Amino acid sequence: QVRMVESGGGLVQAGASLRLSCAPSGRTVSSYAMAWFRQAPGKDREFVAGVTYGAGNTRYSDSVKGRFTISGDIAKNTIYLQMNSMKPEDTAVYYCTRKVAANTAFGSWGQGTQVTVSA
Repeated sequence: QVRMVESGGGLVQAGASLRLSCAPSGRTVSSYAMAWFRQAPGKDREFVAGVTYGAGNTRYSDSVKGRFTISGDIAKNTIYLQMNSMKPEDTAVYYCTRKVAANTAFGSWGQGTQVTVSA
């Protein structure tokens, strides 16, 4: 079964930037939408940013709007998350996921990549 593979996490200081990447582990069908979620210790997984290829639009959570930018390459089923002006509250495991159609749930979850922002 194809899974998404995240990379680019690490330890940075507050105010720094980081870029995450996500690609499928093997050949797979095209995605309808792709997204980034994150989960901080002791908290539920939350939506961060998403892109819908069919509609050509992007969406962000209020907590990252204006600081994070999602982009993607539909031909490669790949997405990126450019994170600027990072804050300690951005510390979490970041997960990549996708939908293959509008009426399906997010799936093909990756293992996640750790992002830690020090004060």
